[in-house]
Amino acid sequence: MHLIDTLEARMAQLDAQHLRRRTRPTQSPCEPHVKLNNRDCLAFCSNDYLGLANHPAVVAALQEGAGLHGAGSGASHLISGHSQAHEALEHRLAEFVNPQFETCRTLFFCTGYMANLAVTPALAATGEPTAIFSEALNHASLIDAVRLARGARMHVYPHGDLRTLETRLAQETATNKLIVTDSVFSMDGDIAPLPQLLALAERYGAWLIVDDAHGFGVLGAGGRGVLEHFGLKSPHIVYMGTLGKAAGVGGAFVAACPQVIDWLVQKARTYIFSTAAPPALAHALCTSLDVIAGLQGHSRRQHLQALIAHLRERMASSSWRLLSSDTPIQPLILGSNETALAVSAQLEAQGLWVPAIRPPTVPPGTARLRIALSAAHSINDVDRLADTLKALQ
Repeated sequence: MHLIDTLEARMAQLDAQHLRRRTRPTQSPCEPHVKLNNRDCLAFCSNDYLGLANHPAVVAALQEGAGLHGAGSGASHLISGHSQAHEALEHRLAEFVNPQFETCRTLFFCTGYMANLAVTPALAATGEPTAIFSEALNHASLIDAVRLARGARMHVYPHGDLRTLETRLAQETATNKLIVTDSVFSMDGDIAPLPQLLALAERYGAWLIVDDAHGFGVLGAGGRGVLEHFGLKSPHIVYMGTLGKAAGVGGAFVAACPQVIDWLVQKARTYIFSTAAPPALAHALCTSLDVIAGLQGHSRRQHLQALIAHLRERMASSSWRLLSSDTPIQPLILGSNETALAVSAQLEAQGLWVPAIRPPTVPPGTARLRIALSAAHSINDVDRLADTLKALQ
């Protein structure tokens, strides 16, 4: 059959380029020491930055939530799927991030991808001429969101290039402007210059849409994310935080001034037309927020920063280069797809799971190991990784 033959030919091309992707089923909960292919393995690949995915209190809250609210929601939020648990989580999230806003409301989504697909198209659908300014290294969900913004003019500015961004903002005649950026870039681990981006948003009357998937729970003294990290507060900010990474469960939320949240409820297609996430997840996330905000969350963030510093010190003399990053994402650049896959396989043979990241996720010639640290790791875990990497050079 021609259609199947075409797919098989394209898959053969991916194999030749070392670009085919496969799932890797685990036989244990998400934590540093996992079972992969029924073998014990030390993992450096999850985004469970605070080690909450298998935290006993969070697991117990999920079980309790299922007992209280059942297994599913049954409908979209605007039909009958918005439970008391969802409402309680949205209020709890608004209280948690409120110091970074004049007034704040939140909206809970099934995933971060769905949240991002909601915000940009909805804010572009005001009926005014719209221009969107998107960071070159934005996550795929932000890129797709820009593509879904019908009728908007799109500008992609080079990574971290504030001068080019300001030039394009000044030249643009659209009355509705949106600056869209990740906070922590998921493959490089660096942090966007949010104070300067906010200054530009306020100067040119633009919305600043911030995807803090990899900052929420990790950055800031209280784990409130990149806005707390920089001490930012503005009605121009529309903030997305993911709840399946540092928060350890699943889903995401958008925080903004009440008028923005009201508009999303009217116009955000991924909110209006999706079955609501199981209310048990929302119930568990309230406990997760308690951990993040409490003394335990503070100590976990301190330990995580110590692990980051230790890994960077251990790898400072390596011939393989770690990109500059103060976040749990520590990319080790290896260059070719083949080399990245080979080193990842050699690590796995020694019981270490560190995935190879290849194009199109990263630019050609920059294939890498994406080392992801968690507060559940120990110093000895990091030493084992560093020793093995140095032995492979």
